Formats: sequence, structure tokens, C-alpha cells
Amino acid sequence: MEVKTIGVVGSGQMGAGIAQVAAVSGLYVILNDINEELAEKGFGNIVAGLNRGVQKGKMTPEERDAVLGFIRISVDLRDMEAADYIVEAATENAPVKLKIFRDLDDIAPPHSILASNTSSIPIGRLAAQTKRPQKVIGMHFMNPVPVMKLVEIIRALTTSEDTFQVTWELAERFGKSPAEANDFPGFISNRILLPMINEAVYCLYHGVGSREDIDTVMRLGMNHPMGPLALADLIGLDTCLAIMQTLYEGFSDSKYRPCPLLRKYVEAGWLGRKSGRGFYEYR
Repeated sequence: MEVKTIGVVGSGQMGAGIAQVAAVSGLYVILNDINEELAEKGFGNIVAGLNRGVQKGKMTPEERDAVLGFIRISVDLRDMEAADYIVEAATENAPVKLKIFRDLDDIAPPHSILASNTSSIPIGRLAAQTKRPQKVIGMHFMNPVPVMKLVEIIRALTTSEDTFQVTWELAERFGKSPAEANDFPGFISNRILLPMINEAVYCLYHGVGSREDIDTVMRLGMNHPMGPLALADLIGLDTCLAIMQTLYEGFSDSKYRPCPLLRKYVEAGWLGRKSGRGFYEYR
């Protein structure tokens, strides 16, 4: 199947990044969100990202303008009837994602593939909301999307080989390095990463070390580019909590129990970089 137009549902940090790499690859992009303000903000983030590329000499102003010409914003999900391939990149909330997949199944043409950028929700659960389960797949990008090379590709039990191959080739067209994961909560990346972050939060909660010392140990001792608490702030503490809850519920194993301090921060609205405060303060 040839993909000419890609739809992206959700224009936040991940959705805007996906739209950017798709447009850079020469695809027409429909970037959708629930209102004009959010869609415009997402488009503005793409403009800012491309402008940085121009300033660094990675592209010319003409190339930037050409990429932006491939993108149109949308506030009506019915616009997805023009898309060959649709990536859902909404908030990490299961009821929200399940409804989006039901709606997309009614709107998108029969040939369209429905993918999810979910961090942890089983793809089979999303596929079961549709009448095209063979055309549902996970396409999990890393943050920030334009920079990070990995894309996790996750088959549901019902995902067809053709859907998998189209998705794999699309990831390569975006300049990414795809890796296949089986359909378990958290897949590969977050089944390993989030328990590590959660344990770092427990270390802070139990007073094992300060936030700075915990991050320093992991950066300098384990050669991580960013400490786990700083990384949690970048991901979003609400997203971290949602993933840990999915793991905990999916496996019924106490080792995935979210740290009470993580829950407390989210309840206080301390979500990390996007809110100005998480484990660290941002101005």
C-alpha cells in the first residue's frame, strides 16, 4: 500500500514531532486536535523546530517553507477520511484512545491503517474497538521525535503482515530505526525504562539521596545522558504515572506499583517541564 497522506491525531509534543518528520519525508500531513488553539500551538512548535534547523544550517529557508506547505491543521476528526495512514498521538488515557479508535474506524476509508503512539496500552485492546483489527498497529516514537531514532513497532494478535511491513517501511522513510516488540503492557522500552524511573522516585521518597545525587549517580555511574528524575520531568509525570498504572494493572505485580510520591506530584499539578515544575523547577 502506498502512503501519500498521513493523519496525526493530537498535536502535543509527540504529535507535532510525528507530523514534522512525516512532512520532512515528503508526505502530506493532516494535524488534528480538539480545538484551534491546540492545533495552532502544535503547528507553532513545528515551525520553531524547523527554524532551529535553518539556524544550524541543516536546511534552507526554502526547504523549511516547503515542509510547512505539506502540513494542514484540522479540528474536525472527519478530515481523517483523506488519510491513508493515521497515527493517534493523544494523551496517555485509555478511555480517550479507545474512543478515538472507534471514531476513526467509522471515518477513515477502508484501506487506511490505524496506528497508535501509545506508550503502554496493549494494541490488541485498541484493535478490538474497530472492524479492521488487521489494520491496527503500534507505532511508538521516542521523545523528542525529530531527534530520537527509535520507533517501536508493535503487532496486535490480529495485525496483518502487510500492515506491519507498511509501518516498518514508513518508519524507515522517516529516517528512523524500527524495532519490533510484542504486544505486552509497556512493550520493550517502557517496561524497562519506567520501573527504573519509578525506583528513582522511591529513592527520593525514602530519602536515599537528593534529586541531584540520584540523577548524578545514573548519569556519571551508568553513563545515562540524563538522570531518571530529569527524564521523568521531560516525559511528563502524568504520563509516567499512567504508564506505571498500565503496567501494574496489566501484570498484577507489585513491582510495578507507582511510587506514592509520583502520584502526589501529579495530583499537585507538578507534571514536569510542561507545567514548570516537577522534580525540578523550570522557568
